[in-house]
Amino acid sequence: MNTTSNPSNQNITARRIDYTYLHFTIAAVICIAVCLIGLVGNITVFWYLCFKIKKNKYTVYVINLSVADFTFLIFSVLVLIMYINTLMNPKPNFQGKDIVYLFLEIFYDSTQYSGMFILTAISLERCLSVLFPIWYQYSRPHNLSTITCAMLWLIGCSESHIENLVCTTEAIDAHTTACTVVQIMTFGLSIVICFPVMVISSFTLLIKTRRTFSKQYPTKLFTIIITAVSIFILSVIPVNFLWFLIYFKLLPLNVHMLALQFASIYSTVLNCTLNPYVYFIIGKKWKQKTSQSFQDALERAFRIENENNGSTSNQTSSTSIQVHLPATF
Repeated sequence: MNTTSNPSNQNITARRIDYTYLHFTIAAVICIAVCLIGLVGNITVFWYLCFKIKKNKYTVYVINLSVADFTFLIFSVLVLIMYINTLMNPKPNFQGKDIVYLFLEIFYDSTQYSGMFILTAISLERCLSVLFPIWYQYSRPHNLSTITCAMLWLIGCSESHIENLVCTTEAIDAHTTACTVVQIMTFGLSIVICFPVMVISSFTLLIKTRRTFSKQYPTKLFTIIITAVSIFILSVIPVNFLWFLIYFKLLPLNVHMLALQFASIYSTVLNCTLNPYVYFIIGKKWKQKTSQSFQDALERAFRIENENNGSTSNQTSSTSIQVHLPATF
């Protein structure tokens, strides 16, 4: 009885494993398709903001965010292809596989961290522009956006290199002191610093704008920042927090690690894919029946308040002239 039942149980287990790998492969293929959609959106935003639309202090941030998202999606596709090769290929190992994985992980994490820092800087600067309008108008350094983005790219790349070189697979399994310090540093930058800054800046911007500046500041850029921050918080932060709990064994559940890896990739891919389409949807004039180009939507989405106020004041003055002109005659 035992000899006949054991092979059948092994076959059932093997079939379940095959089905599991098949499901993960299908999920990887779907995620690659989502990445391609995101690549088209981000390269379109990058092209228009760089060569078609007049740059301002916010478009510099968005250009860098689009570069980070575009690069992240490219390396996500490569990582998913490696996963598919591991799941479906009978002989997935090849010479230099570990080096390739390390290379992909470093650039994958670099773009992810840099994008997170840039999004945090956008929300923080917009909040400062509302809280301290006089300083922002007259004392803000002219090249602050460019300098900030360069520093954030440097911090993101440095964090990725340190994490991937110190926290190897063996170091993670052994919970070495160096890897633990790096994990705490990574958690601190994302959950303790970036997450509160995004939330506090967004709520401050929401309350301050509705109370005092609702007639002076345009709502499109404000809506874009709130939406982008909300998408990031809902999609990326929970998975990062879950990774931290698993590393320190604070999660009592038996989580499938491969499923968590796919959840992490999916969440960040969705965040990077949705951003360029959010710009278009918010910048689009839905009540206008005429056809609108992507460039027009982006120009409306990222129009800074000074230009908008200027145009509004001009329209107001011209309207007052038209109204009072007949009275003089």
